[in-house]
Amino acid sequence: MDLRGRLAVVTGASSGIGAFTARLLSGHGARVVLVARTSGALDEVAAEIRSAGGDATAVAADLGEPATATAACERILREAGVPDLLVNSAGAGRWLFTEETPPAEAVTMMAAPYFAAFFATRAFLPGMLARGSGRIVNVNSPVAKLTWPGAAGYASARWALRGFTEALRQDLAGSGVGVTHFVVGKVSSAYFAHNPGAEERIPTISKLIPTLTPGEAADALVGAVLRDAKEVVVPFMLRLFWISERLTPGLTAWLLRKTGARRAG
Repeated sequence: MDLRGRLAVVTGASSGIGAFTARLLSGHGARVVLVARTSGALDEVAAEIRSAGGDATAVAADLGEPATATAACERILREAGVPDLLVNSAGAGRWLFTEETPPAEAVTMMAAPYFAAFFATRAFLPGMLARGSGRIVNVNSPVAKLTWPGAAGYASARWALRGFTEALRQDLAGSGVGVTHFVVGKVSSAYFAHNPGAEERIPTISKLIPTLTPGEAADALVGAVLRDAKEVVVPFMLRLFWISERLTPGLTAWLLRKTGARRAG
């Protein structure tokens, strides 16, 4: 996709991969609309992009809530138009065993990333289909395939996002609207500070996989958009694990279980 003059909507854009992706898309000539729940941080990123000569608008909204998501997307359609690119990067959630997870928190974890991506895609898709072009990028975690212990609700939401991505690809075949599944390993962002205990539950075998900066992850994501890639898994060592699950699923699951979190006691 040639990004010059195109409209890109990026969710989860107040920090981390989303914020860096918005900056890079603007650098490639795209008009960007940034969406996230945190208005202050979101406004700062949009202002930074504008100060660098870009075209950026901030829309503060919780896309995991149906009515709020509908209102926010309708505003974007009304004020900016139909996106050429939608990057669904909103996501959160603590890593907990099933019995540790409060029911309300399980619902919240499903709201972002899965429902946020579903609601935003549903709102923008009719315009993309009518135009016959566009691309939807769903940003996902390796737990969507390489499931490890101690993160049941988080893993379930990421599997839901992966299922939605595959369903979209089937639905949109031949429509002119492309789908990219972007899977990224550990990123040096504020996620682990906001979710204490999660980092300790990463399987120790993952030490073989380098940690990326948000900028490196965003650079790989934008590269995937530029070449219309269907699926990108980064970094390279994670890609090898991703392939190993397909070739030797039993062995891969055993390794993740043996090197993953254990219940106390």
